[in-house]
Order: sequence, then structure tokens, then C-alpha cells
Amino acid sequence: MTTRLCFLFLIVWSVTSCKPKKTVDQLAVDEQIITQYISDHKLNAKATGTGLYYVIINPGTGSRPVASTNVTVNYKGYLSNGTVFDQSNSSGVSFGLSNVIQGWQEGIPQFKKGGKGILLIPSALGYGASAQSSIPANSVLIFDIELLDVR
Repeated sequence: MTTRLCFLFLIVWSVTSCKPKKTVDQLAVDEQIITQYISDHKLNAKATGTGLYYVIINPGTGSRPVASTNVTVNYKGYLSNGTVFDQSNSSGVSFGLSNVIQGWQEGIPQFKKGGKGILLIPSALGYGASAQSSIPANSVLIFDIELLDVR
């Protein structure tokens, strides 16, 4: 009986003494970083509802890409502190829109061929909790983009 009582006590103690870990609401953190960046840089940004914000500097003309489209994009990618982590040359980079991060899949179709703007991408639509080369985990990604071609 004493062994059972001790065992029961250990189970009750282990369950009640464990405090749940505080989880960070990463989307809320990203939203705060993005809205602060928008405010600091006086941008006229629009939200899509998924956490992505975009700024249209020039909407472009002609066709608008869809998920299955191949595009050529001139871009510069940086973190909210201004650290550049990647950029294309002036002739851009071509790729299938379905083969890139979700933030680009959702953001690039906001522009037509020749369009220019800024994508402000929460970490969940970028690389999430995984660090990528010089991009830390849970990073908001900001891209200056120019949609050079839609095929």
C-alpha cells in the first residue's frame, strides 16, 4: 500500500509541478516588427490577411503571374535591421513561382509585368523557425522587387 501511495504521490506531484512553457506568438511578434518598419519608413503598405504586407511603387502593366507562372524578378532581400542577405543582378533571376517561399508566391502576384514594390514577409511565410545561411530563424524578410517578366 505504501508503495502505491508513493507512486500516486509522484504522479500527482509531477503533473501539478510542471509549469507550461510560455510560447511566443511569432505571428504577433512579426506583425509588430513589420508595422514598426512600415511606420519608421513611412510606407503605404497593404495587408493581405496572412501576415504579408506589400507596397506597390509601380503596379506594372500586362499580365499578372499566377501560381504556375514562371517569372523573372530583380530583387534585394534584407532583414528589418537593414542587413542585406541576398540580391540578384540587374537582369534578375528566373524561376517558377511555385518553387519559392510562400511570401513570394502570395506577394509577387500583386504586381504585373514591370511592377516594382516591397514585400514585407512574416517568418511563417518565409523560412519559419529554420535558419537559412545568413538569415536567422524566425526572421521577417523584406524584399525590394521588380517583376521583369511573366511567362
